[in-house]
Amino acid sequence: MQLIKTIVNKFVTIWNRSERNHIDHYGMKPLQRLKRSLGEEQTMKKTNVACYTNRELSWLSFNERVLDEAANARVPLAERLLFASIYQTNLDEFYMVRVGTLMTQMNSKEKIFENKTGMSSEEQVCAILKQTRELEKKKAKTYEQLMGELEPHGVRIINFNRLSDDEGKELEKYFDNQIAPFLSPMIIGKQHPFPFLNNKQLYAIVLLKSQKGKNRIGIVPCQNTVFKRLIEIPTRPGTFMLSEELILHFVWKLYSKYTIREKAIMRVTRNADIDASGVYDEDLDYRDVMEHLIKKRNKLSPVRVELSRKINDKAKVELSNYLEIGTDHFINVETPLDMSFVFQIQNYLSEKTELFYEKRSPRNTPAIDLKAEIMPQIEKKDVLLSYPFESMKPFIRMLEEAAEDENVVSIKMTLYRVAERSKIIDALVDAAENGKEVVVLVELRARFDEGNNIEVSKRLEEAGCQILYGLGDYKVHSKLCLITRKDEKKGFSYITQIGTGNYNEKTARLYTDLSLMTANQEIGAEAAKVFAALQKGETIDESTHLLVAPKCLQNKVIAMMDEQIQLAKDKKPAYIGIKINSLTDKALIEKLIEASQAGVKVDLIVRGICCLRPQVPGFTENITVISIVGRFLEHSRIYIFGTESMQKIYIASADFMTRNTIRRVEVATPIYDKDIQKRIRQMFDTMLKDDEKGKEQHADGTYHKRKLNKEPVNSQQYFYEQAYANAGAGEK
Repeated sequence: MQLIKTIVNKFVTIWNRSERNHIDHYGMKPLQRLKRSLGEEQTMKKTNVACYTNRELSWLSFNERVLDEAANARVPLAERLLFASIYQTNLDEFYMVRVGTLMTQMNSKEKIFENKTGMSSEEQVCAILKQTRELEKKKAKTYEQLMGELEPHGVRIINFNRLSDDEGKELEKYFDNQIAPFLSPMIIGKQHPFPFLNNKQLYAIVLLKSQKGKNRIGIVPCQNTVFKRLIEIPTRPGTFMLSEELILHFVWKLYSKYTIREKAIMRVTRNADIDASGVYDEDLDYRDVMEHLIKKRNKLSPVRVELSRKINDKAKVELSNYLEIGTDHFINVETPLDMSFVFQIQNYLSEKTELFYEKRSPRNTPAIDLKAEIMPQIEKKDVLLSYPFESMKPFIRMLEEAAEDENVVSIKMTLYRVAERSKIIDALVDAAENGKEVVVLVELRARFDEGNNIEVSKRLEEAGCQILYGLGDYKVHSKLCLITRKDEKKGFSYITQIGTGNYNEKTARLYTDLSLMTANQEIGAEAAKVFAALQKGETIDESTHLLVAPKCLQNKVIAMMDEQIQLAKDKKPAYIGIKINSLTDKALIEKLIEASQAGVKVDLIVRGICCLRPQVPGFTENITVISIVGRFLEHSRIYIFGTESMQKIYIASADFMTRNTIRRVEVATPIYDKDIQKRIRQMFDTMLKDDEKGKEQHADGTYHKRKLNKEPVNSQQYFYEQAYANAGAGEK
């Protein structure tokens, strides 16, 4: 155990200090490996910069589109509150991961440049901070608008200047009796060192002057489990005050021997981009290492400091010295620093159904009869499930059947993120306990889900499953399940499930994803090869049907793009249609530019990061880029090559990011069933027509609303209406 701790501490030291002399087991320094993994070169290939948008700035643009939904009058009010909270949660994670990585690069003596726009790490951080400040102004206006619209519905969040004297006295009593006894005020001094400030926690920062005229800093933690975040004003039901604002107002009572000069609520965001590859050791228990690493995450260096009020520059410098972060990373925020309280407001408004989206629940697909056995139906015809519009039940039922079926020999799955209470895990446990061979690769490096995955792996292992923890430097992000059956007459046979989303019952109701279940034996055989390679700690080098990263996806996608380019050059119909979450892979971007220049029509549906700019003269005139941000998180990946008469269609787990195409194990499956092909193409075309939630990117990288239809088309709403209609009027 001591050895594990030593190794972990070593890793944290390397991460924080960027030890440039350390050589990994690939014979590369960490920084070299980082540059290679990011696809970044010191000498950049000459390219037209006008065709590119910086990755980080593109992501901020995506989050702005999330914020736009909070201000969208066509979205129900209570749901708009949620979008405001999502915006903040997204931004927190962005700073923890992406800005954390960039700041690690900045601490290096070697300059690293982003490989599309040529921006250095420092330039990117400066641009991010600048854009964040602009977005905070927009967020403040949106928040003020939301609060104003809430008042007619009986909900108000107020501060002291809107209270009567009597109400102020009542709150003072509440503070004295219900809050103050549970606070731990501190004063920083020689014998009282600056405390560790937990990641994303709220603190009252108080600038004090002693009776002798000395300046001091006081710190009061504002969050615990004893008192509520939202404090209701007794005389005004539905009127609330945030607990941190109450603490800040009465903070003078905690420092009665001092004069309060300035005060503010402060929130520190810390780097959370840990990488377990640096501590890989075959002699150590990988799960134990990960458990120790995730405990270290919240103690990494700060990347952002938010303040609810302005404080003087001298005090800001002093705080920055304590926190070891530049004052340029201090951001003034005019809205609550933690927006999680919106869930309490939603609960308060729960009976006002008009303030929420219409209730929808996943429908049963007409392709499966749930009253009959599932696997025989799959053997007759491929089945496609479309989440969240259709239920995950058929897949879960298939796993449960497989666990009990005496002819089932084995079940193999890759797990990236799973629900905390999962019927899928229950089925795998049952299968193992029934004597089936159950092989499960649990990716312990699924960011922010590491803890849950560790617990899942323990439960599966205890049940008798064979557990794999990953594949060296490659994360396993594929969504692959293989059921092997043995029949005396037919011999061995496979049923394969391949999807775009995680095996997570919760997110299957919130994310749009596709899941194919097929008895195609050639696909099953290749899936078996994937699992055989994973069990040996290897990746497959060749594939015929499946596209399997890191070695057999990017190159095959480029080859299919080349086919369309050649068709266009031959004056024949050519088409590329891609739906993904992010587009950053430079090799694929350059191929898309080449396709556009050759005359191939290219439609891209990219939810988030898109480093390619469309409609740039001479380069991307034939490329259209739209982004859909709606009620459900767009998560499905679709690749289409060719016009409808000669098309190839795939669904995949992989975005067009370098991390997906060459640094992860990802799987894309071809769609051979003509009916399913037609269905996917119709879905894709419907999303292209979405002018309710779909915005189109212009040549300057900005996104704009569209007007394509007499009545606005909301693709997600359309798919739900379609699912309800297909399920039949008799289904509740």
